[in-house]
Amino acid sequence: MDAVLWVVLAVALAIGEAFTATILIIFFAAGAAAAALAAALGAPLLLQVIVFALVSGLSVAAIRPVIMRHARSALETGDTPFGIEAMEGHHGTVLEDVDADHGQIRIDGEIWQARSFDGRETFPAGQRVRVVKVRGATALVWHDDLPDL
Repeated sequence: MDAVLWVVLAVALAIGEAFTATILIIFFAAGAAAAALAAALGAPLLLQVIVFALVSGLSVAAIRPVIMRHARSALETGDTPFGIEAMEGHHGTVLEDVDADHGQIRIDGEIWQARSFDGRETFPAGQRVRVVKVRGATALVWHDDLPDL
């Protein structure tokens, strides 16, 4: 019966991790899974709790720093940006007037939703702009008179 309770706890913690951005709760789910294994092997409750605490603590101490190091952006680590990060600094041409609420631009042949970086500027169709930041699938743009990044 103890094993079932630990499994339920592990599943609940794993589901809880899906609703957070901390990458922390999942390690406690791993501890609960290890305690469930200990319970299934017939370990007493005190040993199950110790296994839970040890596996949770060791996984937080050993694995979380590695995950957090890889979760940092290329600009923070000094690596070459790729994917969406690589779009920052690219030039684009406004296809549909860009303001704080809507707009479209073309970047390297691709059409992107765009918004004004500061929310106050408006860029008319045909104007060249530069991507300052990408948020999801929306490029935040500004005048193209900025120096090359």
